[in-house]
Amino acid sequence: MDPSKVPSPPERGSMQRIIIASVIFSLMGLAQGSERGLRFVGKFHIPGSPEVVVIAEGDFEPRGVGSYALRVYGGTSKKFPLDDFVAGVVRPRNGTVEAVRFDDIDDDNRPEIVVIIRSAGSGGYLSADAFRYRAGSLEFAASISGLAKGADPIQALRDKFKVPAERKSSITPEMLQPSDLSFFEFQTLIRAASAALFDQGPIYKCMTLR
Repeated sequence: MDPSKVPSPPERGSMQRIIIASVIFSLMGLAQGSERGLRFVGKFHIPGSPEVVVIAEGDFEPRGVGSYALRVYGGTSKKFPLDDFVAGVVRPRNGTVEAVRFDDIDDDNRPEIVVIIRSAGSGGYLSADAFRYRAGSLEFAASISGLAKGADPIQALRDKFKVPAERKSSITPEMLQPSDLSFFEFQTLIRAASAALFDQGPIYKCMTLR
C-alpha cells in the first residue's frame, strides 16, 4: 500500500465521528418507526353493508393523547375496497384507541360506529365516541367520558340516549288540552313542555289538574 494514501490520525478520527453519527441517526429512525408502528390502525366492515371503516391514530403523535381519524370507504370493489373514499372525520382523543364496535345505541335498529378509548393513566378510564353512517353521510352522534375501567361504554351511550326520550314522553297530549287551569298552572305546563321537547333545562313538576 502506498504510504502516501494511509490516513493520518486526524483523518481517521473524522471518519470515526462520521460513522458514529450515521449509526446514531439510523437508530433514531428505527426508534421513530417502531413508535409509529405501535399506533392503532384498524380496518372494519359495517355489518350488513359493503362499506369499510378505517380508524387510525394520528401519525407521529404520542400514544396517550392526540387525535384519531375515522374514514368510510364504499367498499364496492373486493380487490380494492379503499379506492372510493366516502366520508371522514378527525376527533381528539385522551388515551389510546382500544376497540371499535358496531352497536345500535339509539334504538333505531341500525348500528352506530363506536370508537372506545382508554386513558393512559393508572386509572384506565374509558371514553367513547359514537357516529351514525346513513346513506353516504357520516354524523357525530354522542360521546361519553370518565367511565371506570370496568364500565360498559356501549350501555353508557344507550343510557344517554334514553334521557331525552324519557323527557319527551313525560308530557302527554291530554295534559295540554284546554281545562280550567289557573294562569300559574298553565305557565308551568308550558315550561315543562319546552324543557322536555327542546331539552333546555330541568323539567318542572306539573301540578295535579283540578
